[in-house]
Amino acid sequence: MAIELTKATYEGEVLKSNIPVLVDFWASWCGPCKMVAPVIEQLSQEYEGKVKVCKVNVDDEGELASQNAIVSIPTVILFVDGKPVKKMVGAHSIDDYEDVIDEFI
Repeated sequence: MAIELTKATYEGEVLKSNIPVLVDFWASWCGPCKMVAPVIEQLSQEYEGKVKVCKVNVDDEGELASQNAIVSIPTVILFVDGKPVKKMVGAHSIDDYEDVIDEFI
């Protein structure tokens, strides 16, 4: 299951993670975000132990959205060693997300 991030947990879960971290920036009112949500959950199960999968509600965590230059949602960012290595804006297929993850694990 994807980890819900807050400002308090972001540094430890993402920036200091020893495995890659996939972060989904979303909002409850966003239609495409609702389409991506089950894909993100499936990825969290598929890559359990290899990739940490997290979610950030941009309405609740606006500072994290700003810090990551989120201007459109859904935006999914893959972090490796605490640094963003790939940013995907908009809804994508599970295959697209798997390709990105597989490139970095």
